[in-house]
Amino acid sequence: MAKLTFHGHSCFLLETDDGTRILFDPWLDENPVADVKADDVGAVDFILVSHGHSDHFADCVKVAKRTGATVVSTYELVSFTQEQGVEKGHGMNIGGAFAFPFGKVKLTPALHTGSIAGDKDGTHTTDCAGFLLTLNGGTRLYHAGDTALIMDMQLLAGQVDVALLPIGDNFTMGPEDAVRAVGFIQPKVVVPMHYDTFDLIKQDPEAFRASVGGQAKVEIMKPGQTLTV
Repeated sequence: MAKLTFHGHSCFLLETDDGTRILFDPWLDENPVADVKADDVGAVDFILVSHGHSDHFADCVKVAKRTGATVVSTYELVSFTQEQGVEKGHGMNIGGAFAFPFGKVKLTPALHTGSIAGDKDGTHTTDCAGFLLTLNGGTRLYHAGDTALIMDMQLLAGQVDVALLPIGDNFTMGPEDAVRAVGFIQPKVVVPMHYDTFDLIKQDPEAFRASVGGQAKVEIMKPGQTLTV
């Protein structure tokens, strides 16, 4: 089975059955709750970036250059990383899917602002995205990225085993809307993310678990913890 390790905020490392290592939204070196630094992550085959804000993108170029990982994101963000010296990238757009060696990746809508940290001219500003992965082993994982509650989430019903959802509020949907998102998506397991990194997004994950109730199993992960999915 695949293994999912949480590194704080919205950063996760997914290791598939065949050993492929996929890093989501790498923000580690300046992340106050991260359990590792960017240089400590080890080998990475793919980096999936939901959008270009620094708390999701800051260490993407650094890790991609060190490991030779392929960056997967919107076309504009991937183009920006290649201008920064990243050799391998796969640009996509919302609603599109592609079959990678480890499984299929589909970019899902996310409602959030889309500037890219380091893009001084703003020429690569792009839409934000979530990711729906269907791994070769059968596991279906949804990383929502930074998003508000959106009706498009209803289209994911019956397609998600594990949902990674932001609950921090202020910059993303808060706990109440995240509970509604669970009702829309109907996953088996929910992992809350994008909370408690700093005071402005401090939340009580146990209260979120109680509010979800019997809709899904809520796994509250601490940085450094691994979940088998």
